[in-house]
Amino acid sequence: MTRRELHLNVNALNSGFHGAAWRASWSNPAAFLDMNHFLEIAKTAERGTFDAVFMADIPVMAGVPRFRPYQALEPTLVLAAMAVVTNRIGLIATASTTFNDPYNLARRLLSLDHMSQGRCGWNVVTTADASAARNFGYKQQPPHHERYVRADAFTRVVKKLWDSWEDGAFVGDKSTGIFIDTDRVHDIAHKDEFYSVQGSLSLPRSVQGYPVLLQAGGSDDGRDLAAKHADAIFSIAQTIDEGVEFTTDIRRRAVGFGRTDPILVMPGLSTLIGSDESEVKRREDELWGLFPETSALDRLTVLFRIDVDRLELDKPLPNDIVTPPNGDRTFSGATLSAARRDNLTVRQLIRRLGGSTGHRFLVGTPRTIADDIEAWFLAGAADGFNLMPDVLPDGLSVFVDEVVPILRAKGIFRTHYEGRTLRDHFGLSIPQQNHTPSTLEATAVPLR
Repeated sequence: MTRRELHLNVNALNSGFHGAAWRASWSNPAAFLDMNHFLEIAKTAERGTFDAVFMADIPVMAGVPRFRPYQALEPTLVLAAMAVVTNRIGLIATASTTFNDPYNLARRLLSLDHMSQGRCGWNVVTTADASAARNFGYKQQPPHHERYVRADAFTRVVKKLWDSWEDGAFVGDKSTGIFIDTDRVHDIAHKDEFYSVQGSLSLPRSVQGYPVLLQAGGSDDGRDLAAKHADAIFSIAQTIDEGVEFTTDIRRRAVGFGRTDPILVMPGLSTLIGSDESEVKRREDELWGLFPETSALDRLTVLFRIDVDRLELDKPLPNDIVTPPNGDRTFSGATLSAARRDNLTVRQLIRRLGGSTGHRFLVGTPRTIADDIEAWFLAGAADGFNLMPDVLPDGLSVFVDEVVPILRAKGIFRTHYEGRTLRDHFGLSIPQQNHTPSTLEATAVPLR
């Protein structure tokens, strides 16, 4: 039996995850626009033998830009630059199925996969932000369930396009003059209620077949989409029990959709690390001393779609606050769950989540961090983590230099890369092709 191995990605969140990261004395406020900043993150993560660099994205100036950076640079462009300065680490881009076209996105992502020699991944999202919809000519975003039905259709089209070339279709035979065996390139002839795409893609498959598919939805529709299509899933579990429940549920759903291939579950994990307890306290004190709690209140009001005067720092969230029906159910649900479970005041909730929303925020020494990761991994609550250091790039550097050696000593994390592609790192096989007539029909297997 193959030994189970921990997987680690780093989420390149501008200056870092903590709400005051950009104000820290050692950080760069302009990091969100600085290509060298992102290249350093990629090279540091590769030095730590991470599986991938992950880039979040939303096509709008989202969050609370008055008080903190937002995702600005387009992910595939940044990741293409990272591909040039790295050799092994995976490159995962977030791209919306609501505000993209399947053909263009399929081409862009497969281009990155070829440029990086098989290191690309696609994080499939539907985008819940209403202001993003208005940037694309919509008065409001489509209803939640409709976004996921559309995402299922979009993903099926992209996968068909990626598979439209049979392996070996590119010939390049100088002696015969045959460049492409066009008999082995197939129109997908796809038509459904959302998309009509006739032709083949203009690119052959890559060395890993095509990009790895990832998904991050925690709602019922999101879990179904992940179970149908994803190779790996980002979750926002706050406890080991929540992690085990999520992992069990995703794999049960995957079996229901007829899948037998492995699916990795990787919760988000933000870290604040000090070499010893005094360094932990010094770092915490500086960051929280620079953090305006009013900005966190603003983030909560956007998340729950309520007025700010409904929140009081030293009282719990009002009892009638619920997950918005057409909002970001994943993050709002996780934030609400954390608050209710431990009866946290708003101020305590802000601290628990590092001034952000949803993800677990772990503070401690390298040993504390490594022991926690091991506990989740051994309990089956996680196959790995999508790491979000408090401040970048130094929060990643200390993880690579001081936490990774402990994880290696525990025997749960690689000491070197054994493969070259993202599928190699994740332990995934190359997708098989089946160019029979049934693969070209457009009938959807509906989300529940």
